Amino acid sequence: MEFLLDYGLFLAKIATVVIAIIAILVIVKGLGGRSGAAKGELEVTNLTEQHKQTVEQLEHHLHDEAFIKARDKAEKKSEKEKNKTREKEVKKAAKEGALDTKREPHLFVLDFNGSIDAKEVSSLREEVTAILAVARDGDEVLLRLESGGGMVHGYGLASSQLDRLKNANLPLTIAVDKVAASGGYMMACIADKIVSAPFAIVGSIGVIAQIPNFNKLLKKHDIEFEQLTAGEYKRTLTMFGENSDKARDKFKQELEETHGLFKNFIRDHRPDLELDKVATGEHWYGTQAKDLGLVDDIKTSDDIVVEACKDKTVLSVRYVRKKKLADKLVGTASNVADGVLLKLASRGQRPIV
Repeated sequence: MEFLLDYGLFLAKIATVVIAIIAILVIVKGLGGRSGAAKGELEVTNLTEQHKQTVEQLEHHLHDEAFIKARDKAEKKSEKEKNKTREKEVKKAAKEGALDTKREPHLFVLDFNGSIDAKEVSSLREEVTAILAVARDGDEVLLRLESGGGMVHGYGLASSQLDRLKNANLPLTIAVDKVAASGGYMMACIADKIVSAPFAIVGSIGVIAQIPNFNKLLKKHDIEFEQLTAGEYKRTLTMFGENSDKARDKFKQELEETHGLFKNFIRDHRPDLELDKVATGEHWYGTQAKDLGLVDDIKTSDDIVVEACKDKTVLSVRYVRKKKLADKLVGTASNVADGVLLKLASRGQRPIV
């Protein structure tokens, strides 16, 4: 009996410690939430310089010292002459009041690796805003896209951010190295040009929603579930209640409507597509997608960047958010829990594209 008492006290102590830790984490997270969104900063990397340094490093292993010295001397002379010419152009432009237009063209490179809720759109909007503030005639944008799709409203907003570039008449190319399916393809079709790696996954123009139902399990254990709503269709399918045919029909109708909006969106941006042939929810590999008109060319993002380095300054633009103290303390466990809850929600009432 004494052993059981000691064991009970031990369990109580453990439970108290666990509850205290959870309470502290909840308080810290709450305080972090009140401080507002974490601020971030723009990171800009000169990919042209990186490419040049890579080539020079490799050439040191391919040529002897005499060749390297002669090459460097010739490059310095060429650079000096180029700078003189550039200086004259700048002075002339300054006199004419057109200084800002006299610069070499740039290719701005963005990356979007989309999650199911497209939370990366918060960084994308900052990157697009920054580019629009400095872009000039002759500049272009390359988006390296990787996404298997997700929530309709999230990917709708991401597509709208890319539309801002189009509205500013900035040529936009989207490169799909691995996958741009469903919501990912919704984003891709905004581009003036879509390129794809040969085996990248493209398409999946469809809508899905799935939800587990535990009603029979609850009944088996004599557990009642109550759900009160106002409005006939405030809730259609449910995880814990008994679903009716009427609710299923309404939910299916909503999915069809979303699919219709999805198809109309793609029709507006790629009018030459045979939608009846490709809007079946199927996906294709890059070479097949090109034959169907889903993409325009077969190449990787690396091909585009290396080619652009010859006559443009190629800049990678990334908006990086600083992690709040709460995020650091809560850590991976919180992210996993949030992810599970998000997936449950997304497989319920919210359709996925």
